[in-house]
Amino acid sequence: MGSLSTPVFVQRFAMRNYKSVATCNLTLRALTFMVGPNGAGKSNVLDGLRFIADALRDSLDHALRSRGGIKEVRRRSGGHPNHFALQVHFGFPDGTSGLYGFQIGARPQGGYEVQQEFCNSVRGADPSRTDRFRVERGIVVDSSIEVPPAASADRLFLVNVSGYPEFRPLYSALSRMGFFSLNPDRIRDLQPPDAGDLLARDGGNLASVLGKLARENPTAKKRIEEYLSRVVPGIREVEPRSVGPKETLEFRQDVAGARDPWRFFAANMSDGTLRTLGVLVALFQSSDGGEDRVRLVGVEEPEIALHPASAAVLRDGLRDASRSTQVLVTSHSPDLLDDEDIEADSILAVVSEHGATRIGRLNEVGRSVLHDRLYTVGELLRMNQLDPEVAEQEFDLSAPHPVE
Repeated sequence: MGSLSTPVFVQRFAMRNYKSVATCNLTLRALTFMVGPNGAGKSNVLDGLRFIADALRDSLDHALRSRGGIKEVRRRSGGHPNHFALQVHFGFPDGTSGLYGFQIGARPQGGYEVQQEFCNSVRGADPSRTDRFRVERGIVVDSSIEVPPAASADRLFLVNVSGYPEFRPLYSALSRMGFFSLNPDRIRDLQPPDAGDLLARDGGNLASVLGKLARENPTAKKRIEEYLSRVVPGIREVEPRSVGPKETLEFRQDVAGARDPWRFFAANMSDGTLRTLGVLVALFQSSDGGEDRVRLVGVEEPEIALHPASAAVLRDGLRDASRSTQVLVTSHSPDLLDDEDIEADSILAVVSEHGATRIGRLNEVGRSVLHDRLYTVGELLRMNQLDPEVAEQEFDLSAPHPVE
């Protein structure tokens, strides 16, 4: 599932007390499937990464408010934790790598504060040079910047230093991670035009993104149309169209008995067709490899409304996209996972025990079965035999690198 040379932006991702997750420390691949039953917490794990992107791209306050406030984000348990922490171990194609993380806590009088935030990045071209900072409750306690900007306890410091060249690539890459739970009704509606730089979570600007691809990366647009035609036979092209001040999508599709393809607006297309198009645009929107590209894409249950016979086409698209963009997928579809070439290292098993999410790599039995090609991941899922390892992997915000 992707070669070893494939750039993996988020190499490890750790969480503590985030929603239903007590703790996890996960190794991520170029293409990673988070697999488990409904309600196990797959979306909560993906949402931890999305929280980082939202907090950097918009604001920390917006990221919390859009999720119902810190009381709805921090884990509910008998221990009553008053904080949550997120941490990523990142890497870039030039060899630069490091660690970024933060811990957000509730204040006794109400509200929240950034209790800790840190970054430690080693340049690939100059291993002796470390770009770093550490902030505690709004005070910069360590920084490689000689005169660092002021910090604040109610926002992330990485935003403040995003104008410095040594931290700009990390800020851009984290803030431009894309996470998608596509809504066919939002794709079907007339859409307000925008710059088309990043597909919206629900697909509400799909026409603008596809239009930008048509102008700047027609090869990627053609690849999207080729995959779509394999799922929906007869579709030749999809083009953005202006309808007054709004935009929509126009599909050109072969119809029996007609000499030329017929034209259909998005309002006339099925949920499955629109969701599939949205997933493909999410996957290939940055396949040109530019500096501002989306380095990581997370897609929730891409198989919804898709005929089981089309699962192999979708799987090919995911694999193809992962050669240039790191892809994370949540799924509980045996059809999508019915492929003996899916390796054990590409699977994160997710289960729920007494309301708490446990996630990790497959246990030894599952890994052995896949290694010996006795069953596929999809067959193990049908038999309810996908379980994570028992051992928990804790992490420490004060550690210079992730705890293995």
